[in-house]
Amino acid sequence: MRSKRARPSVDTAVVDVWQREIGKLSTRNFAHRLAASEDLVLRLDIYKKLEKHRGCVNTVSFNYDGNILVSGSDDKRIILWDWETGHVKLAFQSGHVNNVFQAKIMPYSDDRSLVTCAADGQVRHAKILERGVETKLLAKHQGRAHKLAIEPGSPHIFYTCGEDGLVQHIDLRTAAASELFTCHSIDDSRTYMPVIHLNAIAIDPRNPNLFAVAGSDEYTRLYDIRKYKWDGSTDFGQPTDCFCPPHLIGDDQVGITGLAFSDQSELLVSYNDEFIYLFTRDMGLGSNPVPSSPLSACSEATEMGLDHSAMSASAMDADKKAIPQVYKGHRNCETVKGVGFFGPKSEYVVSGSDCGRIFIWKKKGGELIRVMEADKDVVNCIESHPHTTVLASSGIENDIKIWTPKAIDKATLPTNIEQFKPKPRGWMYRVTTPQDLMLHLFSLQRRGSSPEQNAENSSVAGRELLELMLTFNANSDASSDEEEDASGPDNFFI
Repeated sequence: MRSKRARPSVDTAVVDVWQREIGKLSTRNFAHRLAASEDLVLRLDIYKKLEKHRGCVNTVSFNYDGNILVSGSDDKRIILWDWETGHVKLAFQSGHVNNVFQAKIMPYSDDRSLVTCAADGQVRHAKILERGVETKLLAKHQGRAHKLAIEPGSPHIFYTCGEDGLVQHIDLRTAAASELFTCHSIDDSRTYMPVIHLNAIAIDPRNPNLFAVAGSDEYTRLYDIRKYKWDGSTDFGQPTDCFCPPHLIGDDQVGITGLAFSDQSELLVSYNDEFIYLFTRDMGLGSNPVPSSPLSACSEATEMGLDHSAMSASAMDADKKAIPQVYKGHRNCETVKGVGFFGPKSEYVVSGSDCGRIFIWKKKGGELIRVMEADKDVVNCIESHPHTTVLASSGIENDIKIWTPKAIDKATLPTNIEQFKPKPRGWMYRVTTPQDLMLHLFSLQRRGSSPEQNAENSSVAGRELLELMLTFNANSDASSDEEEDASGPDNFFI
């Protein structure tokens, strides 16, 4: 018999109000309990659509106060929104010559200092002045620069990573970029992967000295900036710790697209063509983990129960407590998707999906509680408001959707979640570089080697491969034409 869900909505709410009134529950804790309520999550609905971009919106981010949302797009523009009214406060050309991948407002800068990175590999600084916007090139990556991470509470310091494997530390006070290290493969036998193409970087909010990077292999690497010698007298490339689910160690067909730290220093990792995992610090593999063959050829078969008969000796010795929490149901194989936490104390995990939906899980236990239609193609970005129960999402469509708990009725999960499939050829929007091509070739190979593969599926995979090659050629030509046509001033008001 199915167990009844606890009733937190009415009874608990009444008790919380009573405890607040008699002084047993502080106003702050009352607000936190309310904001973390599952009832509010189940009532999330589209509050407003922000429509001014003329291309895919690749990044959305709130300022520290939460009253401004900044976005960047394939149209190379940066827009600052008053998201509550839907009005544009400011729009300007970023100075990039290719798709903007990330834009963030520096804290404690009066919302006048922004940093951006893009597909052109550039890292730029935008200063909002009284008579316009001034943009400046700070650093450059060879290949695309997907993400940057701001040191918590600092109006000056941030880090960037790129597909060249390089991690850079930038201080706006001197406009100087320090090249910290280039990330290399842990497995020396992977000669075809001289550097790790980095897709994600995140800083631990409880200890800003620690930051994590991840990309085209199975490991998330944790570094301590205190070990870096600014005179360049030491090799900083050795991580402090590494993280990977036991069954993915040695799997050269997976990579990582998104990272996030919770306020409790938990590390959330989103794998392409796989699942999302939550690590605590005691789950680390050490600074130099020993590569081994993967424990399972098909991760879905393991269902995270992990077949102990197939485990390596080292994995069999691992404590069961070291197995990370897993979050399933979404699909992440077509684009570089982020992942994040939601709630005042990171009570929930949120991710986009190739099927155009937003997925929300309870952090503790991994229960899927919401699936929301958010894009006709793919949802790539989900950003949580810093202080209240609000989400911003974006994807292949040109708009940004703001989600608030305004629905009258609580949502229920669809009955056919396992049957959700990504929209056909959604990845074709993104296949413009050799790195994209390799990502999708690995994805096709992974599906081709699955136990369920049959002759019909092999034929389908063959057609997909042909379409992939043709689309890569077409998109590469279009991208080249676009870069040649790009001209004009670095910035202006729209």
